[in-house]
Amino acid sequence: MAAEAEQQHQLLSTAVHDTMPGKYVRPESQRPRLDLVVSDARIPVVDLASPDRAAVVSAVGDACRTHGFFQVVNHGIDAALIASVMEVGREFFRLPAEEKAKLYSDDPAKKIRLSTSFNVRKETVHNWRDYLRLHCYPLHQFVPDWPSNPPSFKEIIGTYCTEVRELGFRLYEAISESLGLEGGYMRETLGEQEQHMAVNYYPQCPEPELTYGLPAHTDPNALTILLMDDLVAGLQVLNDGKWIAVNPQPGALVINIGDQLQALSNGKYRSVWHRAVVNSDRERMSVASFLCPCNSVELGPAKKLITDDSPAVYRNYTYDEYYKKFWSRNLDQEHCLELFRT
Repeated sequence: MAAEAEQQHQLLSTAVHDTMPGKYVRPESQRPRLDLVVSDARIPVVDLASPDRAAVVSAVGDACRTHGFFQVVNHGIDAALIASVMEVGREFFRLPAEEKAKLYSDDPAKKIRLSTSFNVRKETVHNWRDYLRLHCYPLHQFVPDWPSNPPSFKEIIGTYCTEVRELGFRLYEAISESLGLEGGYMRETLGEQEQHMAVNYYPQCPEPELTYGLPAHTDPNALTILLMDDLVAGLQVLNDGKWIAVNPQPGALVINIGDQLQALSNGKYRSVWHRAVVNSDRERMSVASFLCPCNSVELGPAKKLITDDSPAVYRNYTYDEYYKKFWSRNLDQEHCLELFRT
């Protein structure tokens, strides 16, 4: 019981916070400087239903080069499903503390866990976030261990996972073609891909300018598909040295290029630095789906993109090696890919 009480104490979502606990306060030099964030920047938006395939491929390529991320509309995932994913996620975080404590773990190796911050075992300062981490592929292997409360959780989230995976594969095709590679290149090279999900919950925060939901980081995987709260902004990305706010667009999903696509593109496409900030008015939720290379396949720049004029920027490695390195460091250290340069 003592352990469960400790876990409830760790989770932010089990209490209302009127004052800021010291362990969440960043040193002055590391604070988000919210007054400097660009709030009205133009974010690339790609309409996946456009009949002009070449234009879609070109828009995806431009966004990957200049921003490392983009929003997609008309992506084929039903609006009603998206709404129920957000609703069932909120219901989960509203469950009684003792119900949530059953799933709590701070072990990053656990495939299904409810946790807080990012990596509490290593951090000195915590982040204002609770999250439910789920492995999602193959579904039949993992769903039995997912939360059985709320009762509709498994069915709704399972359906969404299947659709997101298909969307990810369609995006790989456009990304491959935009680099001048065969349409199937990315999907084939990345092997039988793992798929994870983080249901992120950012409670109201008494002093948002002192902390982060998540500090600046890049994603270690290949592609991230983010479902954002359509009422509350919080995602910010680094572009040309400035932090820009990504304002929710109804029905859109945000696509992040991860470290592995930066490596496969030989540095042509950028894995985007991004962060989550919190606010004092209302809670915020997001659902991030991560497509990850098969652990054992060899990754590195596509041979077709290596020439005398643009030699390989990164050495070859396996995702297993990369992921272990990523989790052994602090989230906001230098880009993990820097450690794999040729």
